[in-house]
Amino acid sequence: MALTLPITLAVLFGALLHAAWNAMVKRGGDPLIELALVTAGASLLSLPLLPLLPFPPAAAWPFLVASIVIRAGYYATVIGTYRHADLSVGYPLMRGSAPLLVTLAGVLLLGEHPTPSMWAGIVLICGGVISLLLAGGHRAGARGRATGYALANASLIAAYTLVDAAGARASGTAAGYVLWMFFLEGLPFSAFLLLTRGNEFVAAARSRWPTALAGGACSALSYGIAVWAMTVAPVGAVSALRETSVVFALALGAWLLNERVGPRRWAGVATVLAGAITLSV
Repeated sequence: MALTLPITLAVLFGALLHAAWNAMVKRGGDPLIELALVTAGASLLSLPLLPLLPFPPAAAWPFLVASIVIRAGYYATVIGTYRHADLSVGYPLMRGSAPLLVTLAGVLLLGEHPTPSMWAGIVLICGGVISLLLAGGHRAGARGRATGYALANASLIAAYTLVDAAGARASGTAAGYVLWMFFLEGLPFSAFLLLTRGNEFVAAARSRWPTALAGGACSALSYGIAVWAMTVAPVGAVSALRETSVVFALALGAWLLNERVGPRRWAGVATVLAGAITLSV
């Protein structure tokens, strides 16, 4: 398996979509409600497409169930991170260390063998992403909490990435696997919000349903591209390339959220881009 130019361009487009829905969650008033709206939107958009694709085989369902459980923890740590850090800092820290974990696990568990240029690109992307943290952006007293949530999130990203790579390969169709995953995971999240914050959640859904559908579409399409790419290219390389989304998150944080972006953050962005170029060579 190789990371070709078409796969690279597709994953980069997915990275933009991923940063976009994270910006929607951060921009909203309450991260928990905003994230629930995004997952509900993805679930609703997936439903009419399910009959058009093959039903996942029995071999794929253990991976689907495991992924939904892991992603519940992922969403919880996303909420915790955004309550204590800017988008342009919390997002890079969450995403930065996951690709290296995924690559090592891919070697050990999936028998993959990245080329030296892939290793170099992965290390550059991880280093550039994590270096963005050093530029600050935490609210006073929140650095330790933001870091704890973000590192827990990175571990969960690595876990569900490997589970979904194996699940999509077992399913035989990445699109069907991802659609079922998003459809099923949106239901318990919405039910939880209805039980705990019913009136507030319903009011938010009525007023922000276009954002919910847009965020859900970005989320599902972004991850669908990534899962498909992991069926035809090494998971470590795809995971690392996907983290170029931090570049888009930095730009969206500055543009939409008025977050300060200084030279040190742009240096981190340059390192990430160098890693992406190295991966695609």
